[in-house]
Amino acid sequence: MTAEAAPPRDLGWVDRKKYLWILGLAVPAAPFASYFLVEATGWGVLWLLGPFLLMGLSPILDTVFGKDERNPPEAVMAWLEKQPYYRWCVRAYLPLQYGGLVLACWTWSRDDVAGYEKALLVLATGAVGGIAINAAHELGHKSEALERWLSKIALAQTAYGHFFVEHNRGHHVRVATPEDPASARLGESFYRFLPRTVVGSVRSAWRLEARRLTRRGKGTWTFRNEVLNAWAMTVVLYAVLAGVFGAGILPYLAVQAVIGFAALEVVNYVEHYGLLREQSPSGRYERVQPRHSWNSDSLASNILLFHLQRHSDHHAHPARPYQVLRHFDEAPELPAGYASMTRLAYIPPLWRRVMDHRVIAHYGGDSSRANLDPATRHRYLPA
Repeated sequence: MTAEAAPPRDLGWVDRKKYLWILGLAVPAAPFASYFLVEATGWGVLWLLGPFLLMGLSPILDTVFGKDERNPPEAVMAWLEKQPYYRWCVRAYLPLQYGGLVLACWTWSRDDVAGYEKALLVLATGAVGGIAINAAHELGHKSEALERWLSKIALAQTAYGHFFVEHNRGHHVRVATPEDPASARLGESFYRFLPRTVVGSVRSAWRLEARRLTRRGKGTWTFRNEVLNAWAMTVVLYAVLAGVFGAGILPYLAVQAVIGFAALEVVNYVEHYGLLREQSPSGRYERVQPRHSWNSDSLASNILLFHLQRHSDHHAHPARPYQVLRHFDEAPELPAGYASMTRLAYIPPLWRRVMDHRVIAHYGGDSSRANLDPATRHRYLPA
């Protein structure tokens, strides 16, 4: 057996996080626990168990357990990438996600459930859908047809199937440039970023898919259009659920979808805020480098998000599975994990106080090198 293919035990290395990845299923499993707790206690507020795990407990655990900057040795990476256990940890998200969605629809259709409980369940279901987009993100970068279809299935709940096209073929090409709708600009609030990225991502996905089909001599309006077939999954899903539980669940499905994709976009907002790739005189952007993504090695939130916070390595190697993503010393580091930073992004003055000086320091005090928001660039450039 070659050193490259050697299992870790032959090299004296142990993956200490191996069985922690199962905890990434805590959020989609939470609605089931909530249901039994609500039934047992009558406390409707317990529907918020999932959001509490994600936004309340995760930052606390990040503080308690700190950071993990260890990388797997190069000699074990090829072996580690091929282990099916890690793949099944992500795939297992989907049955929990859709089991929880059916449970939510059944609850929304019941006349004996209080309105405030249904509203809280919308938040909980949206949180599961938002993290499902992260599972879809992991699956969608794989070359296997099954996992690419599973990615679209995971996206169907939030009606965000175009993400499959735009993220892979748009964002990864244009990241950290003004042309990328998913890269937030210095001085741009999350509330201005959100409509820009949602609309821009839909437009970009449609254009990218139309060009692909045109190159193949196909029309745009075909089931081979990966944007259309992904959206069709949402239409079928919602139609089936409405047929089973009644049309009255459709407003709940619509609101949870918005909550879900907004949760994705606030993460997008954090990941590349203010960062800009240099441009040559010919207009060509430099290759994506670790310095073009904000990272965090906070252990707890990395477990919940399947190492999404090691974002620089993901952009360097999009097909690399989460378990082997590496820490880079040269990558800019957030002051806290994504769970804390996304909450901060909802309060623009606090976000700017924490992040703007970090962006400018990242560029050696020269704010003109950052990805500036045209509407607020005058705040950052000398008169």
